[in-house]
Amino acid sequence: MNGVSDGLDLSSIRLIGTAVTPAVMVSACGIVATGLDNQIARMTTRMREMLREARQLPEGNSRRDLLRQEVVILDRRHAILARAIALTYTALLAFVVTSLLYLTKRQLDIPESLPVLSFAIGVLLLGAVAVLALASLRLSRLAIKLEREELFGITRPPS
Repeated sequence: MNGVSDGLDLSSIRLIGTAVTPAVMVSACGIVATGLDNQIARMTTRMREMLREARQLPEGNSRRDLLRQEVVILDRRHAILARAIALTYTALLAFVVTSLLYLTKRQLDIPESLPVLSFAIGVLLLGAVAVLALASLRLSRLAIKLEREELFGITRPPS
């Protein structure tokens, strides 16, 4: 008796393992999408708070100008993260397609390069998501710098 190989086709086991790997990436995409969605929701809430505060301040108040600048930054961050979440879902789709291609490989005579290409596309998309998240962090630091400058009375030319 050869243990696992008795009665089992080892190539089937490898095929299942190959199909499961993209499924793990699907789970990772779900986690990333949830995090991005939470960031977008917090930004939306913060933007509404800042707009409410700005509307209550008298025209010409320096805080109002600061809030306008921060809303512009938040709007840019929101757009970046919206792109990132779209790329995350596209990556998720690429990983699902990869799994489907591997699972139907034998029945449909799918070339080996096709699921590998689909998986690579998913990985590249997640790389792009990481770059966008870094860009969003940079903008976040800019908004914090504006708040810090106001708090400590540091003046700078209007942007």
